[in-house]
Amino acid sequence: MRGSLGIEGALVPEWGAPARVRALSTTRRGGVSAGPWGLVDGSRGGMNLGARCGDDPAAVQANRDRVASSIGAMPVWLEQVHGIDVHAIVANVPGSRPAGNTTRVGAQVSNEARADASVTNVPGVVLAVLTADCLPVLLADSRGEVVAAAHAGWRGLADGVLERTVEAMRAAGAKGAKLCAWLGPSIGPEAFEVGNEVRERFCDVDPRARAAFVAGRRPGKWLADLPALARLRLEAADVHRVDGASRCTARDAADFYSYRRDGRCGRMATLVWIASR
Repeated sequence: MRGSLGIEGALVPEWGAPARVRALSTTRRGGVSAGPWGLVDGSRGGMNLGARCGDDPAAVQANRDRVASSIGAMPVWLEQVHGIDVHAIVANVPGSRPAGNTTRVGAQVSNEARADASVTNVPGVVLAVLTADCLPVLLADSRGEVVAAAHAGWRGLADGVLERTVEAMRAAGAKGAKLCAWLGPSIGPEAFEVGNEVRERFCDVDPRARAAFVAGRRPGKWLADLPALARLRLEAADVHRVDGASRCTARDAADFYSYRRDGRCGRMATLVWIASR
């Protein structure tokens, strides 16, 4: 990871995106939240960016303002519901027909749209997804003209949120371009225990998914490799390069919130945008 763009503890991905594509993943450090949303010892200093996890709304807003001040724009936040809807914020592209929940440039950008992914071809629009174990996925096209951010928990991943996001990118102007992806911090394969029904959901779609599940200690339980499952879906969607997935949120309490580990906790944000020329 490179430097943090001025946000304490934040991670800057090293991936295959063009230079004009910027990206950032926050940790739990660098903000003003306290308690379950604070630092690992509960003290003030947590960078909780989730508005629906019980934190003081004033602290959440202060944290969001810190992020906006650092990168020069307020991110477009989503109301995430573990679904597959994609919020597109687009300028007109000749021959394109943007799909899903679309905001045209010139209209007021809808904040807190009910969706689990967002796409834009507009420089300066910062896309964001919030996570605390689920997998954040960033995508960019090889021309640096379309970017996307997706929230991929196991439900959304199984239902096709990444495929829907790639479709929306193609519709917004990335048709014919190569795509690359970065997988941000998420719960790792040694910590994510699921039941038979989860394994079957993935294996029924792609038998290769069996390799992403290892038998757990209890009957009927499996340890699931969420990033590996995402890589399979991205490969099938013709994403040519995938980087990241090196940090486990559940096993690193000092840096990351984890819902599976702690229950009541904050949310990190993973951001992507196209820099204005």
